[in-house]
Amino acid sequence: MFRKILIANRGEIAVRIIRAARELGIATVAVYATADKEALHTMLADEAICIGPARSRDSYLNMNAIISAAVVTGAEAIHPGFGFLSENSTFATLCAEVGITFIGPSGAVMDMMGDKINARAQMIQADVPVIPGSDGEIMTADEALAVAEKIGYPVMLKAAAGGGGKGIRKVEKASDLAPAFESASSEAKAAFGNGAMYLERVIYPARHIEVQILADRYGHVVHLGERDCSLQRNNQKVLEEAPSIAIGQTLREKIGQAAVRAAASVGYENAGTIEFLLDEASGQFYFMEMNTRVQVEHPVTEFVTGVDIVKEQIRIAAGQELSVSQEAIVIQGHAIECRINAENPACNFAPSPGKISNLYLPSGGVGLRVDSAVYPGYTIPPYYDSMIAKVIVHGANRFEALMKMQRALYELEIDGLVTNTDFQLDLIADKRVVAGDYDTAYLMEEFLPRYCQELD
Repeated sequence: MFRKILIANRGEIAVRIIRAARELGIATVAVYATADKEALHTMLADEAICIGPARSRDSYLNMNAIISAAVVTGAEAIHPGFGFLSENSTFATLCAEVGITFIGPSGAVMDMMGDKINARAQMIQADVPVIPGSDGEIMTADEALAVAEKIGYPVMLKAAAGGGGKGIRKVEKASDLAPAFESASSEAKAAFGNGAMYLERVIYPARHIEVQILADRYGHVVHLGERDCSLQRNNQKVLEEAPSIAIGQTLREKIGQAAVRAAASVGYENAGTIEFLLDEASGQFYFMEMNTRVQVEHPVTEFVTGVDIVKEQIRIAAGQELSVSQEAIVIQGHAIECRINAENPACNFAPSPGKISNLYLPSGGVGLRVDSAVYPGYTIPPYYDSMIAKVIVHGANRFEALMKMQRALYELEIDGLVTNTDFQLDLIADKRVVAGDYDTAYLMEEFLPRYCQELD
C-alpha cells in the first residue's frame, strides 16, 4: 500500500479522497491555487503545496507543477478526482514516466475510451449495443448532412473528444444542421482542442443510465449496479439515484453484464462508468460513452452496495485485487443525491460566489451523508465549478429516500449567497419525479418552464 498520495483536485472530492486515504493509513498531500489557500482540503491534508494562481490553467491544470509537488513531497501516487486532469491521458502517461502511480486507468485506455469514435468501434467489437450513427469522425457540415439523411432526424451532434456537456447540439431538421455543426465544432475546438464531431440518432424518450464498474490488473471486473441520471439541465446532471426505477432485475443483469464486457474488452483498470441511453418503449439500451474516473454521483452507489469506491480505487492502483466479487454485491434500498450549487435559479442559474456567513449541514439519522468542503466564513471563489455540497440519502425504498432527502434539504442552511436548494426541494416534490415518471428531456422541457414561470 502507498505511504503517501497527492490529491490533484480541490473542493469536496479532494476532501472525500483525503478522508478515504486517512482511513487506509495513508498520508496525503493537498495542492491548491492561491484562491484556495483557506480551503478545507488544505487544512485536512498532512501537507499542502501552492501550485499557482487562481486560474485553473495555471494551477489545477498545470501538470508540471503538480508532478513537481508530488516529487518534492515524496508522494508515490496521484489521485486526480473528477474534472481537471482526471481524464487527461497525457497527465496519466507523464505520471508513469516519472515513476508516480496514477490512480486511474492508463493513458492508452483513456485515449481509446475518451475518443468517442474509437470507443464506439470498440463497443461494437465487444457486442455492446451502440446508437445508430456515424462510423467515424465528421469534419464538415456536408458529411453530417449525409449521415443524418441516412439514419433519420432528429439527430445529436457530439464532440468526438468531448465531455461535460460541451460540443453537443440536438438537431430536429436538415435546415438546422449546418449552423448547429459549426457552433458545436467551434465550441469543441475551444474546449478540447479538437473540433471533430460525430453524429447519432436521438433516442427519445430515453433514460440516462450509467453503470459503475471496478476492475483490477488481474482481469477481475465487477459492476455495482446502475444509477439513473436522467434529470439534467443543459446536459449537466442535477439529481441522481440508484437503482433506477425504470429497470427490472432482468434488464439490470443485462446492462450490468454489458458494462463488464465493455470494460474487460479494453483491459480497463480502476473505477469507471459506462453510460447508456435506455429506450423505455422498447427496453433496448445503447452505449453512449465511458467515464474513466470517479463520478460526482458515486456516493449513491456506495450507499446501495456498501462498497467504498474511492478506497477501491486506491487499493487497485496499489496492485491489490478487488475486495469484492460480483456474487457478493447486492443492491439494497434506494439512494438519491442532490447537487447543491452556488447559483441563482431566478437568474438562469447564474453562479453566485460569495462568503458563507452561516452554515448548517444536515446530520443525524441513518442513511444521510453530506459531501462538502465549505465552512462558516469560507468564501466561494468565482473561478471554479459552482457545486458546494452533495446531499446523499439512503432509504429502505425510494419513497423513504425521497422523504429523507426532503427532510435534509429543509434543514440545510447556507447564508450569504444564493443556492439552488429550494429548486432541488421543488424538484423532488414534483409529481412526475415522485412517481419516477421522467426522462432526459423532462427537466428542461416541462419542469423548468413551469418553475421559471412561477418564479416570475
